[in-house]
Amino acid sequence: MRSALGLMLASVVAAIVIAGVWFWTSSPRADAAPPQTTAAAKADPLPAAAKLAAKDDVETTAALSKRADATQAAAPAAAPAPAPMPAPVAAMPKCNNPDALGVSRTVVVDTTGGPGFGFLQYKQYDFLTDHEVVLTFDDGPWPTTPAVLKALADECTKAVFFPIGLHTTYHPDILRQVAAAGHTIGAHTWSHAHLASKKITEQQAKDEIEKGFSAVKLALGSNPAPFFRFPALAHTPATTAYLGSRNIAMFSVDVDSNDFKSKNSDEVINNVMTKLDKEHKGIILMHDLQKHTAQALPTLLRKLKAGGYKVVWMKAKTQIETLPEYDAMMAKTEKPIATGRPIGNVVQTVE
Repeated sequence: MRSALGLMLASVVAAIVIAGVWFWTSSPRADAAPPQTTAAAKADPLPAAAKLAAKDDVETTAALSKRADATQAAAPAAAPAPAPMPAPVAAMPKCNNPDALGVSRTVVVDTTGGPGFGFLQYKQYDFLTDHEVVLTFDDGPWPTTPAVLKALADECTKAVFFPIGLHTTYHPDILRQVAAAGHTIGAHTWSHAHLASKKITEQQAKDEIEKGFSAVKLALGSNPAPFFRFPALAHTPATTAYLGSRNIAMFSVDVDSNDFKSKNSDEVINNVMTKLDKEHKGIILMHDLQKHTAQALPTLLRKLKAGGYKVVWMKAKTQIETLPEYDAMMAKTEKPIATGRPIGNVVQTVE
């Protein structure tokens, strides 16, 4: 009896324990329940200043991130193979003459409105200091021009050339030599016409100017500088106004070599140095088609050096935009045949 009662009591206790365990494991618990979610409220738009600040933050962060990436790449765990070095860039040719005249400074000209240079006519811009000169040459290209180029190259100096358009059709290769030597190239009309003549209309004067520039462009294959010198320095209010409208700078002179009427090279040298002793600076006018000038130039450049003169090289801020109608006109111009042979080799007097 006692044994049966004990067995019954043990069964009741076991049932109670099993029921408690089942209740505890099967009932949901607050800490185990999934979180409840609610829809997020729509954010208000950022004000303009905040947007800008955010953009700046992004850009700054991106820059820092790139810098960090670069830093990590620059500090690898193991030493990498060295990166190949870039091919060396060819050095600019240096002057082989330690005592050369050279170029003391280079000036860039903004030709907007057609400024004038050279105090014989245009007393506007006194940019040269004492004992500074600008070398300029008119009327080429011509077979004498290479000798002028050599003299300039020997002294490692630079000049401004004003070629005649018609002459560029005779010797385009020589004009390209001028460009290859790094000199500034402007224009000097198409046919060296006297633009102040009463026989020339305003339209004809315009044609002379524009054809000259287009001819130079055709020979060079690129636009020249918007630099212009009037033949015989002869201008009119109409022609100067036209150049101003085209943003072309006008060049006159301070020191005229008068080489076109000099008897020999010594006279060319004396003309330049005598006038420089008086002016002490200025734009020098010479002609690269004059034989005496080509002969005089090596000595003249040495005398400039000995006299303490320094060369200022003038360049244009922008190149001229030639007019399409004149470019087309020059493209149709029949080019004369030039053999380059001296006249004495072609025509000889025998008796």
